Amino acid sequence: MTVQAVRGSIQGHPFNDVLNELHAHTFTGVPGESDPFTLSELEREYIAYALAIYYQCDHCQVYHGRIIDRLREQSGAPLWDWRGEFVRIILFLRTSRFNVSQLEWDGWIDSWRRFAGRLHARQPGLACCVAYAIGIARADEHLMDLSFESLGRLYETDENLIGVIRDIDRLVVFMKAATSKNRTDPIVRRQLSARGIRV
Repeated sequence: MTVQAVRGSIQGHPFNDVLNELHAHTFTGVPGESDPFTLSELEREYIAYALAIYYQCDHCQVYHGRIIDRLREQSGAPLWDWRGEFVRIILFLRTSRFNVSQLEWDGWIDSWRRFAGRLHARQPGLACCVAYAIGIARADEHLMDLSFESLGRLYETDENLIGVIRDIDRLVVFMKAATSKNRTDPIVRRQLSARGIRV
């Protein structure tokens, strides 16, 4: 039996080219092609980092954590335990309305609002943007409604609100694709290698 070596990308170079193009449209923009961003690069990277924790992708956490460190250093941002806060955000957002009683949900909303308000002093709107992203990620209408209400107060013009939602939605779509690829590529490579296929 002859086994052909798979070169480079498991998914194929055209697929990786598309993924790279999506990355550019999501994070840096493509001059003359991308819609303008409403959220800053740091805000988008914060949301990506939160999604990396939510999707449990170590590779993405390291990658986006490094970018956040660089952006924070460049901007002279004040020191705070942002990594620890993101763990707490995701722990908070793992709760779903479907898994708790109405009494518990009402208590959760009250606790979340106090927690989000504390984060708002560090990075305005951050908790609401992350909550909206997690809501999209798991198609959680209750969380999306709660977050949308807050985002609507923060971004008063229709244009800004649409821009923020567009930025968040792109991040969720890209991060899900990238996380799946980063988490499964080593498994696929191991399986192919076990058959003598070098990649």
